[in-house]
Amino acid sequence: MKVLMLTPYLPYPLLSGGQIRTYNLLKKLAKKHDITLFALIKNYDEQQHIAELEKYCKKVRVFKRSEKPFTIKNIFKAVTSSYPFLVTRNHVPETISAIKKELENERYDLIHAETFYMMPHLPENDIPTILAEQTIEYLGYESYARKMPPIIKQLLQVDIQKIKRWEKHYWRLSDKLIVMSEDDREFIGKQINNTKKIEVVANGVDADWFDQLERKLPQQPTVLSVGTFKWLPNVEAVDFLVKKVWPHVREKMQQAKLLIVGNAPTKNVIRYGEQDSSIEVLGRIPDIRTAFKQSHVLVAPVFSGKGTRYKILEAMASGTPVVASKIAVEGLDVRHGEHVLTSNSGETMAELVIKLLNDKKLWQKLSNNGRQYVRKNFDWREIAEKLDMIYKQLGRKGSSDGKKEN
Repeated sequence: MKVLMLTPYLPYPLLSGGQIRTYNLLKKLAKKHDITLFALIKNYDEQQHIAELEKYCKKVRVFKRSEKPFTIKNIFKAVTSSYPFLVTRNHVPETISAIKKELENERYDLIHAETFYMMPHLPENDIPTILAEQTIEYLGYESYARKMPPIIKQLLQVDIQKIKRWEKHYWRLSDKLIVMSEDDREFIGKQINNTKKIEVVANGVDADWFDQLERKLPQQPTVLSVGTFKWLPNVEAVDFLVKKVWPHVREKMQQAKLLIVGNAPTKNVIRYGEQDSSIEVLGRIPDIRTAFKQSHVLVAPVFSGKGTRYKILEAMASGTPVVASKIAVEGLDVRHGEHVLTSNSGETMAELVIKLLNDKKLWQKLSNNGRQYVRKNFDWREIAEKLDMIYKQLGRKGSSDGKKEN
């Protein structure tokens, strides 16, 4: 089957949950399908990674969007158009003409778009289209806006309503909608009054890859925070961890150390490491396994958005116990006390971290259970097979509703 895949990022290197997901699915799906990838990039240096993707894709084409999101051009477009800022910052007009030409020259059986804000690049067509939503964008922005001053909140609400409108529009427009969890399926199903078109294709993790690196825990109790800082909920999570959790941990364990790992840390996040000697901000690192294998516990106080949950899956795959907010593990069907420890209170999170660091039996229990659970339920091969079944069902069926317009 010939598939045209659209992504708002180049799926390599593996710096974010979205990249990890797309890359691993491409590796598996390429064995059964001819996949052409059209991806957005922020700078031309990213083109050096195309060769890695050409191992799995029949063709790879990239289109440059603005490197910095808050340009005058992007803001002006968002203010003067019906599209939200999230769309205008990821909109590259030449991509539309390129896709149109591609569809005229090649006969595709299926289009697969990652994120709703890639959908405006599609010209009118009658090809069955899958939309994969890795998160529900407007929920994350709503949570962020609630914490802003009233004037900023009012300005953000205008844009958030645009996100909500267009997100729902493309949920309805797609022939099949793919989400990350059963919770997401139920939520979106209620929004569009249709759960039948929604399929859950969860995230996966390469447990064998994590097992290749030996665990080397330092004598100093080490707490880990992981997440790309281009996603607002991760910025909020680190703020909560440093302000609401870490002081309680340090009060009881003065030798404890906090590692903050993730692509593109903000100035405020970097400042945490400069102001507190117990905090080390590593930013992007070459191999994420080293962070997990050299840390005693991952703490993930995520309170907004519905993301890919990769930090949780990777911690469990590496045998690193997890202390998290309830929303951070939502949709994974893990149980408190058996696979992870959960709380929405900063003080209670700190108590759970301290308990894990002092209780070797509990630490070993969560470490072993987490690894086994991931291997059983989140293997990439089974996840790719489910997506492959959806490809075949939808691609064979074709579109009987005529042409779709954006």
